[in-house]
Amino acid sequence: MSSLRHKILRDLRNPLFRQGYALMANTVITATLGMGYWLLATHLYTPEEFGRGQAVITAMRLFASLTALGLVGALARFIPIAGRRTPELILRGYGVAAATGGVAAVGFLLTLPLWGKTYSVLGGFGPGLFFLASVLVWAVFTLQDVVLTGLRRATWVPLNNLIFGLVKMGLLIALAGALPEGGIFVSWMVPTAIALIPVNWLIFGVMVPRHVKNNTSEAEPPRLREIGRFLAGDFPGTLSILAIVYLVPVVVATQVGEATFGRFSMAHTLASMIELLAMNMAVSLTVEGSFDRSQLAVNCRQALRRAFMIIVPIITVSILAAPLILRIFGSEFAEEGTTLLRLMSLAVLPRVLIEVYLSALRAQSQARKLAVVQIGLAVLVLVASMALFPSQGVNAVGYGLLLAETLVAILIFSELRKILKFGETGQPSVTQGSPEAA
Repeated sequence: MSSLRHKILRDLRNPLFRQGYALMANTVITATLGMGYWLLATHLYTPEEFGRGQAVITAMRLFASLTALGLVGALARFIPIAGRRTPELILRGYGVAAATGGVAAVGFLLTLPLWGKTYSVLGGFGPGLFFLASVLVWAVFTLQDVVLTGLRRATWVPLNNLIFGLVKMGLLIALAGALPEGGIFVSWMVPTAIALIPVNWLIFGVMVPRHVKNNTSEAEPPRLREIGRFLAGDFPGTLSILAIVYLVPVVVATQVGEATFGRFSMAHTLASMIELLAMNMAVSLTVEGSFDRSQLAVNCRQALRRAFMIIVPIITVSILAAPLILRIFGSEFAEEGTTLLRLMSLAVLPRVLIEVYLSALRAQSQARKLAVVQIGLAVLVLVASMALFPSQGVNAVGYGLLLAETLVAILIFSELRKILKFGETGQPSVTQGSPEAA
């Protein structure tokens, strides 16, 4: 026990692990509170209201993330070295993400009849305006976590989302009788909007000034042209990955009934939380690789070890206990979601390799390779999922993810091995006998 405690304390002194563990802890907290939230929703709302709430939240996150998720890699890459331009970089990211998401949301609302009966609840000026405002709020909320991580303050992320999750659950209960039609969506968004105020006060009032003061590097902060070149490669790729995360569920929502989508979405959400664990350590890897590229190879090896050490047991439990986990929400959830949860959980194994590889490319500003890998992955997932949907139904999403991510992991494996062995110059990134955490 003392050996384990010593190892954990040693890891926490390493910014790579400290940030990665904080983001992983945040995912666990979010998943636990999320299960509690949706469990309450299944008891407080009808299956149709439950499915409708899931569908509207998914659409909102799709539009809010159009640019926000595309900027995650850039902010993780450049905030560590932005120096005096850090506030400008963060605000530009917020503005671009909110503006792009807002335009997409307006287009969605203007074409609402084309999106099926599920989204008809957003018809009318009031619901439409609330949906638009929610997209703007969620775009900024999405970027807060990566801003804190880029400032090496990811330990604040779990606390923020713990409070957010608890308030969200309380509001869900309060609105169950008063607002059954939109209670789920409103209870999700109101705490999000409130959370923006203290978190951004902390970022701009405390953390950014300290970051600028402590950034003593004589190197010139990155210019917009350099960031633009990076985004030219990373953004199209990230946008294509967005299609996997949010567009696929939205398409599924247009093809199945509200109750069926609610059961699909629950399994999809739980599996996505496991996938987030793979991404957490990868984001930390991008940040630390930006601070010190000479340690990229050793950091990649450490990130892979820790990620697999944590994720493999979780995947094993998810596969074995999938029916029991989903049965908490009802027998119908277990009947319709078990196979999907198992397939998506298994797909996280190759995803770990892909995410570490992508983060190493971001740290090296290898924009072209980033685009090729991410776009290729998205195309494979979409084609496989849509091709299998007529015969496999919602399980086609799981089969598509597993097949596509396994194939891409095989294709990038030789390049990943080179990164793990060598530094940026093609020489070993650590000298013989240098210490490396086990």
